[in-house]
Amino acid sequence: MSLERFCYLYSVDTSAFYTEEEQAVHEKMLRIYFLRKRIKDKQQKNPYTDYSWRLKVVNKALKEYKEQLTELLVENVNKKLCRSLNNNVLNDKAVINLFESSLTRALNIDHQELTKDIIIVNIFFFQVFESIVKYGFLLNGEKYIFLTASAGQIRTKKAVFIKEKSFEKIKPKIMCGLTIEKINENGGVNTNKFLAYLALSNSATDVWKEFDIDKSIVVDDFETFVKGEVDHIDANTYEIQRAMTETLIPHTDGCGMVLKQKTRMVRLPWVKGLLVQFPFDEFIKEKCNGTVKVKDIYGKEYDIIADGIEYIFTKSQFKLYKHYASWDEYKKYFKQYNCEACYCNIEEDVIPQARINYQMLQTLTDMKQDEIEKITLMTRQEIEKIGVDFSTTMRLLGATSYNKNKSAMQEALIYYPELYRDSYGKEILKQTKKSLVKQAKGGRLRVNGRYLFISPDLYAFCEWLFLGIKKPKGLLKDGEVYTSIFGNNVELACLRSPHLYREWAIRTNIKTEELNRWFGNTKCLYTSIHDLISRILQFDVDGDKALVIRDNILVNCAKRNMENIVPLAYDMKKAQGELVNSENLYNGMCRAYTGGNIGIPSNNITKIWNNGNVNEEAINVVKWLCMQNNQIIDYAKTLWKTEPPKDIQKIIRSYTKAKVPQFFIYAKDKEKYQVATTNDSTMNRISNSFKSPRISYSKKIDKIDWRVLINLHYGYETDEDSEIIKRYNYWVKNKPKLQKAELDHIKNDDMWIYKRIREDILLFTGQNIQYITNCLVAYLYTIKQSSNKKILWGSFGDIVLKNVKENTKNMDAICPYCGQRFKPKNDKQHYCSVDCYKEVKRIRDRKNRQGEIYNFCLNS
Repeated sequence: MSLERFCYLYSVDTSAFYTEEEQAVHEKMLRIYFLRKRIKDKQQKNPYTDYSWRLKVVNKALKEYKEQLTELLVENVNKKLCRSLNNNVLNDKAVINLFESSLTRALNIDHQELTKDIIIVNIFFFQVFESIVKYGFLLNGEKYIFLTASAGQIRTKKAVFIKEKSFEKIKPKIMCGLTIEKINENGGVNTNKFLAYLALSNSATDVWKEFDIDKSIVVDDFETFVKGEVDHIDANTYEIQRAMTETLIPHTDGCGMVLKQKTRMVRLPWVKGLLVQFPFDEFIKEKCNGTVKVKDIYGKEYDIIADGIEYIFTKSQFKLYKHYASWDEYKKYFKQYNCEACYCNIEEDVIPQARINYQMLQTLTDMKQDEIEKITLMTRQEIEKIGVDFSTTMRLLGATSYNKNKSAMQEALIYYPELYRDSYGKEILKQTKKSLVKQAKGGRLRVNGRYLFISPDLYAFCEWLFLGIKKPKGLLKDGEVYTSIFGNNVELACLRSPHLYREWAIRTNIKTEELNRWFGNTKCLYTSIHDLISRILQFDVDGDKALVIRDNILVNCAKRNMENIVPLAYDMKKAQGELVNSENLYNGMCRAYTGGNIGIPSNNITKIWNNGNVNEEAINVVKWLCMQNNQIIDYAKTLWKTEPPKDIQKIIRSYTKAKVPQFFIYAKDKEKYQVATTNDSTMNRISNSFKSPRISYSKKIDKIDWRVLINLHYGYETDEDSEIIKRYNYWVKNKPKLQKAELDHIKNDDMWIYKRIREDILLFTGQNIQYITNCLVAYLYTIKQSSNKKILWGSFGDIVLKNVKENTKNMDAICPYCGQRFKPKNDKQHYCSVDCYKEVKRIRDRKNRQGEIYNFCLNS
């Protein structure tokens, strides 16, 4: 998915809607907060002086003002006050960027335009939020109404508001002809689900131009009972019982098929999920004598071949199917209102190696020290290679062909890798190495694995859908998976985040001629319909990805730790429907914001895995906490979660009252006083195995010639008294938050600042942009020689990149393996030496022998 197109909008908090009286109390509270902080700072510096009485006085005053503010807020809710947004808060600091979506396209918001059609509100005071949800708010005489909040926005207590006039224009398009009135006439819907489905229009997406709605149908989901042992937890008594059961598995939960186009996650109004490429036309020709008729979820019959069907959605993907009379009605509205089919994630041609995380590693509690040495080796070597190894350095800098959203600096590095020998490049590498060491100590290790879309056995789906076989065999047996990425008959570790219980699914990759034929066109991980793997990894197939690893050390260690481990099972309540109105929308959002913090049970589980004594009782506590975690996740929709009996609660507390483990200093930015003393848990030992070596630089990469970065047809000046340099330095001085070099070079929230800096310098100096860029490059790369050039690359990077492309056209070629420039003897010579060629060939041959896909692009 392209993340190159975006717009700007304002993000404010609930204090931006205060009345004058509320604002006066709020400002008094801010002064008291500041005073309390000063007292606490003094207490830390001078622990021998008693400041407790001062804190009591301050806290008492703060409590009184809070009560006073709350009374005012409640009073204004009761008055049904339509609040106004304070225009003074709409400044540069409040601007954020939003990637292009169906919503921004419907509103005709241009690339890099600052819009007021949409405003994000950060929720601090719920009384203010209640007012603006129920009665809207005013800005410059225009009324704004509550639109939605995505899952990510709910986690951070944010909500999306939209100009009412604008919403009325686009409502038929983003709701595909549905109205709130029609939904309520049909019995309503759970409001939080409704908001989640509506938020699909706000997802960063690309338009799926090739999609044809008339070539699509929606069929029932494919599900069967799968036999296997589970640990069933009673939600009320917390009793755990192991039993052999038949679990109903919805194999196509969120998954459908696309005939010829690439596998991708799709978004249509009220439709979401994964469409996996599968040749169901070939299946029909071979297994159904070339023709087959199926009924959609509304009972209409289709001839798949004769009707030219290319997209088969499943009922689980069509979220509001109950509110349409037929798929034809949906298609009619889809075309009438020019609705969009989009995709937000598409299967890439090159899937890079992945990193594992601490949640997965910490559950391997008996890992031996020699195993730790082996699984950390790849990461330690990567850290040591920064600067000296060309391909590793370029990959870590993001200067790769498979990075589809490169910054100007990253793309310039591909044409002119000498850039990383500059002081700024060295600073970025220094920060990169520091970040890698921290990540490694926090459990993010490089592994021989890939993140792959998870797909059910679609051959079995076709047997069920087209042949009417109620219990199809499919192509994969229990314990088998298929992926084209790895070799035949090798054991793979299949994992998924979040990883809370012991969820290492060790499966055998099977590659036969038949499997390659039906599944080989994608890089998905295909799972068997006879396997409870979806219950082990707790995945849907609506776009979930599995981390699939081939590593004998990890596989064998996981096998030991998975002995006597079976999937967890517990009963969950379903969300109830309700009328969609402002009262229910507000109540639903409050439940979502306050229903529970999933980080608490997750961190408690981490305490248990790292306590140094993971016995049977400890594992039972993890099971209980996993059930609680899932109840909390669904609470906003179900309003249901259970409390453990007192004796169970006592056991849980005995394990969770401890501090978080020491490696959380690196994994979660905890302070030393917040973590437990170190012990010999797997993750603490992994964390302690990493050091921070000094960076060396490859002698094959020449030093930078700064003139490659300028337009040679223009002059330049480097005098610090020149208007260009003075204005640049003004921004450097007044924007200290931009001074730190970062791995991604440009943070999303900084994009507006860079745009403003560029426009300001152009307006202030009245000079040509090429001349300005030349001056800044010459000044920063010769006179000042600053290790911080982030503002230059953020504000004028596109101009520098054009210069680099032009000036490197006639330079020697770059060896893709070692980075050295050389003169090729002919068009077929791609490497600078036989040694580099042999090394790449050696790696490729080894991968081919293992049956693995090896893509050596520039820096794979």
